[in-house]
This record gives sequence, C-alpha cells and structure tokens, in this order.
Amino acid sequence: MKKKGMKVLITGGAGFIGSATARALMDRGDTPILIDNFNDYYDPRIKEDRIKKFLKDYKGQFKLYRGDIRDRAFLEKVYKKERPEKVVHLAAMAGVRNSLKDPALYADVNVMGTTYLLDLAVKYGVKNFLYASSSSVYGNNTKLPFAETDPVDTPISPYAATKKATELLAHVYSHIHALPTTGLRFFTVYGPWGRPDMALFTFTQDIIAGNTIKVYNYGDMTRNFTYIDDIVSGILTCLDADLACAVMNIGGDKEERLTRFIEVIEENVGKKAKKKMMPIQPGDVKSTVADIRRLRKLGWKPTTRIEVGIKNFVEWYKGYFKA
Repeated sequence: MKKKGMKVLITGGAGFIGSATARALMDRGDTPILIDNFNDYYDPRIKEDRIKKFLKDYKGQFKLYRGDIRDRAFLEKVYKKERPEKVVHLAAMAGVRNSLKDPALYADVNVMGTTYLLDLAVKYGVKNFLYASSSSVYGNNTKLPFAETDPVDTPISPYAATKKATELLAHVYSHIHALPTTGLRFFTVYGPWGRPDMALFTFTQDIIAGNTIKVYNYGDMTRNFTYIDDIVSGILTCLDADLACAVMNIGGDKEERLTRFIEVIEENVGKKAKKKMMPIQPGDVKSTVADIRRLRKLGWKPTTRIEVGIKNFVEWYKGYFKA
C-alpha cells in the first residue's frame, strides 16, 4: 500500500524532471521539499517559471530551498529541519558534450554532492533514496537492448563516469548502512518544460526560426525517447517500492530513429527542417535502447508515443515563447 502524506526531498526540484515529480507527489497528497541552485547551465528563467507557473496552483503545498548540493552545511540544515522520509535526488551537472569541457565540475557536483546527500540520508533516517543515473553508463555497449545486468565499466564521457560513480556509492551505502537505494537510468527524457539543451528543444527552436539543425552521425541514430509523464510514474513506482538496492532502466518501449523524430517535429511545427548532416560527436553513442522488464515487474509501463509527446511539447513551446 502506498504511504500518503509523506515528506519527500527532491534535489534539482526546479528542473525538468524534479518539478514534474513534485507536481505528481502533491497530486497524491505528499509534500515535496525542493532544493535547487538555479544555476546557469541553461536559462534560469525557465527554472524560475517552472516554480512560478508550472507549480503555481500548488502554493503552500511545497517548500523551496535555494542552495547547492556541494554545500554540506546547507544540506544538513534542510535535512534537520524538514526530516524527509524519502529522497529523490535529481540535481546534477547534465549533458555528455559539456562534461568534456569541464570534467572537474561534473565530478564535484555529481559525485561529491551525491556523497553528502547519501551520508545525511543515513544520519537522518531516510527510508528510501532514489537517484538519477543515466543510459550513458552503457557507453558503446553493442548488445541491444541495454539490460541492467550488462557491464558498464567503460564509460565514454566524464558525465557517464560520474553517473556510474553514483551507482557505486549508492551500493556502498546500501551495503554498509542498509539504506534502500534505487538508481534510475533515464533514457532520453522529453516533453513540455523540457531542458533547452536537449535535441527536441533545439530542433523545434531552430526549425521555427528557419535555422539549420545539426543531425549527428548523419541521422543514423536510435533512441528510446521517454515522455516526462512516463518518467514521473516510474519514479513514483520506485519511490513506493522501497527496494533494498537496485538499478532500473526507465525508458520508452519503442526504438525510434532520429530521422523519424525530426519528421514528427516538422509535422507539428508545420515546416521542413534545414539539415546539416554531421559525424557523431565525441561521447555520443549511436543507439540507446532500454530493456525495461525489471521496472515492468513493479507494475510500471510507458504509454506515450512520440507522436503525442512531441505534439504536446510543440504546443507548450509555441505558447511559452509565443512562437
């Protein structure tokens, strides 16, 4: 039976996935405690608007703390005051390509920040610690679909390496301290209020503006695109399961070609894209396809196809930016 009315600490709470998770928790009667530092990895105005507009009907049902997960003293104040029952740790430096430019920053935020959060979770008796991993941990694995039991010892970007490191840390805390932890390996999340550095956002923006889009690996790429609502339902499923120590793939159940993804954007924008075909970028992988049987066993399943998800995004984009 799901426990209602619990306090859930969400790091990255003004982020794409964090704000949507907070909304879903409040819809079922839980109280999210949000932490975010509103950094400038992308335009902070979108993060501010997720709080002010996306969550505007939930005022008084959540708390927001502005701070950095590398600040242990700040984190301890939040833990001590709020005493969260569970944690959804989503704060991180994101993006494969950007991690190549500043790997030290990625290690500092993603590894040290996660370590502080795990340590305090033990100290303050947290009952379940969920954290964001990534499909990037699979690197250049050639076996498809990717299964959680596949080896992930050869990451090809600093970002992927930090995500693998957080999985190892979580295992240690589960083993030594019996802290229940679940790592969620997200597969290409998209939808309204999404991150401006993601392909759907940049493609939509450039097609509307008449700019040329860069299509990497000459379009020969496939992904399990996963709609935000399906991601959130998977998070709640794992949050309620209280698994002792697990890693879960969370992705769509249909492998989509990049070229088809672009076609659906064109259909919804009502305009053809100008394309520049490019070689694959360092750190990128040709295909990321998820084996989701492990999460399905908990009763979860993805339901949103890209034809619906992209339509919803483009409608949001045009409304938000008055495009």
